Order: sequence, then C-alpha cells, then structure tokens
Amino acid sequence: MSEKLAIDGGTPVLKRSDYSNWPIITDDDRRFIDEVLDSGIVAGGTAPQVAAFEQEWAGYVGAKHCLTTTSGTAALHMALAAVGVGPGDEIITSAFTFLASASCALHQNAIPMFVDIDPRTYNMDPARLEAAITERTKAIIPVHIQGLPADLDPIMAIARKHNLSVIEDACQAHGAEYRGRKVGSIGDIGAFSLNNFKNLCGGEGGLFVTDSETYLQKGVLVRCFGDEIDEVSHRRVYNASILGYMYRNQELPAALARGQLLHLDEHNAVRIANAEYLSRELGKIPGVIPPHCPPDSKHVYFMYNVRFDPQAAGLDCEPRRFRIAVEKALYKEGVLVGQWQTMPVPAQDIFQSKLGYGGSSYPWSINEAKGIRYDYNVDNFPVAKMLCDTYTVVHGIHAPNGKALMDQIVTAFHKVFGNLDQALAHADAAIYPGADSKLYGAG
Repeated sequence: MSEKLAIDGGTPVLKRSDYSNWPIITDDDRRFIDEVLDSGIVAGGTAPQVAAFEQEWAGYVGAKHCLTTTSGTAALHMALAAVGVGPGDEIITSAFTFLASASCALHQNAIPMFVDIDPRTYNMDPARLEAAITERTKAIIPVHIQGLPADLDPIMAIARKHNLSVIEDACQAHGAEYRGRKVGSIGDIGAFSLNNFKNLCGGEGGLFVTDSETYLQKGVLVRCFGDEIDEVSHRRVYNASILGYMYRNQELPAALARGQLLHLDEHNAVRIANAEYLSRELGKIPGVIPPHCPPDSKHVYFMYNVRFDPQAAGLDCEPRRFRIAVEKALYKEGVLVGQWQTMPVPAQDIFQSKLGYGGSSYPWSINEAKGIRYDYNVDNFPVAKMLCDTYTVVHGIHAPNGKALMDQIVTAFHKVFGNLDQALAHADAAIYPGADSKLYGAG
C-alpha cells in the first residue's frame, strides 16, 4: 500500500476545476447566431441557416442530400419510414447502444431484434447478423458506437444478399471514417444527432443523410406532417398524404451547428490525441483494458471506454463488483468516470414487458398472434452483458482538455490500481460516479 486513497480519506488527485467543459463556443458560432437574430427568421424547413447547414453537412460526409431534424431519434424514425418499414416488420440493431436505435422501430409499429457485439469494438458482430434475419426482416441499423465505425462491409454484403435496407446510426460518430469513407454516407440512409453531448453540437437536433432522391422526398414528408408540396408554387397545400410528424429543426440550433462544424475536425483531432495517449498509458496497468480501434477505421471518441479485469489485476473478485469498486475509487480521486448504458438494450423494461402501446402488447402482438415469439433474454447477448458489467466511461477527453489533464487521469489510475485493497473495501459505499451535466453544456 503506497498511499492513502481519497475514498479512504486521502487527498484527491483531481479537482472539478481541472476539467474544461464542452462545447467550445467560438466567434463563428456567435457570427451565425447573430445572422439569425439580424434576419428575423427563426424557423422553417427551408430557412437560411437550415438550408445552408444541410448543404454543408452533405458535402462534409460526401452524400447528395441532407435534412435537418429535431433529433437523431427523429432522423432514425424518418429513415425507417422512408425505406418502407411498417407494422410487423422486424429491424435488427446492436444489443449495446442507446435506446433510440431500437425504439425508432416501435414508432413505425415494427419490432426490434438484437445482435450481440464484437468483444473488442463493442459494435454489432457481423458474424452473428445473418442468424437474426427472418422473412419479416426489413432493415438493419448498425451503430457506430461511441465514435467507432461498425464493420460495414460484411454488414452491407449480408443486407444486399437479403434485400434489406441499411440505416447507419451515426448519432455518436461525426467525422468517423470506415476504410476512407465518412460514416453516414455508406448505407441507404445515415442518421446523426446534434445534441449538446455530441462531437458536433447544435444544442439539440439531428441529420438525415442519403444519396436517394426517393428517400429524400419521403423524409421531407415525414418531417413535416406528411404535407404535400405543390410542384408549381412550391408551397404546402395542407393535404397530408401520409402520417407525418413535426420533426423540423430551427434556425438557432442550425446556426450553432454550422459554427461548430467549422471546428469539428480540429476538435476531433484533440479527442483522438487524448484517447490514444490514455490508451498507451492505461494499457500499461494490469487489469485496465483500453478501447480498440481497427487500423482501417477512424475513431472520433464521442466517449472513451475502459474495461476492468480483476484476474489480470491479480485479484479473485467478481468482475462487476471489481468495476464498481474501481469506479468509485477513481471518482473520489476526482476522475469523472461512470457508466453510460448500464444494461444491454434488450434487457430494458420496455422489451422485457413488451407492454407496447397502451399496454396492448402492440406491435409484438401483430406477429405473436401468428405464433411467433420474441425472446429478449439478456443471456442471449453475453458479450453486451459482459461489457455492461465491466466498463466505465472516462470523461473529459474533449477539447480544450489536453495532455495535462490526461496525465492527471493516468496518475489517478495508477494510484487506485496500486491500492486495490482499499478500493475494494469501499465497494458498497454510497458513492455515485458520473459527470455533472455542465461538463457537456446541460443545465
């Protein structure tokens, strides 16, 4: 035992003031926002900031078309509607992701199915994908988790073999690349989020990206109440031809996102440098497993995950308890750590109960009436379950944080892993790790 841990009454390595917050507001953001205020135009699906941002984002990712939306969730829903997903259809997504990757299917009265993840990348495992496909499968939603591209080539090949649509959930992966191509431009449709946490921040908002004119026009309808546009006057005729929604974005979020886009690559470079430094240094500590990035991918580190292995640390301890103990000890040292998703998505109550709309079990009941049964047993997703038991997010890798903060984080890790007996003694302490909301621009 070399020194006293903060969890045991020692002096913490870090203070909250050592961390700088996200996003970084620049003169470019203020310039575009002033343009909105000076113009007097604050909303509209074809308003100046919205229209300019759509063109700029399409150019950035290398796609023909882009629509701004209210959220990444809305973009995913619009995408499913655009490719024709309907009642009783099945969509396949990753077992480790945010709820919206799956719940977007429910909004189209379709049924989410899940595929377990690769143990190194934490993305959908393509080797498990084909076994999940049925005659009812309509689309696949690979997720570029936490900024790392999914392995799209085999996923696309399987999709084409079975005539399935591919919708890239790129909500966490602005600027990430798969084999030299920007994610979001490879599948049939790409969906991005612009909320305050993301690498590209608009406060709130989303982006729907496609090369297909057909999907673009369907997206336009879904985004604005299903209203038709007169081909001559280009005005809404207030005649809904399909069920649509109010998914339009607004000028102020679009203006902020335009300003942020000017600095996206430089800010991503800081995340990458910080993450790679942490991985080199933390990887030297027995029991710490840094994230993996395949050589043909560009990871933009929306989040930086590490896993903990008690056996590698020389301890006989249940892995989940070990993670909890280490997480709490790091948090008391001032390291902003904590879990994001605490369980595989299919383990969430909405899938375990299958209550559906108004407790009707709809949409599952559509197919269950035909004798089809849906099993969301978490034991079917052992890799995702293992990950949720053993990982934590190390916060603060975003700009303007740099090597000085990373060095302090590394020091805290060494301190805790040099005193694991102290950490384990406090595994049941009432300590609740996590980052405060102001770190990511939330009130």
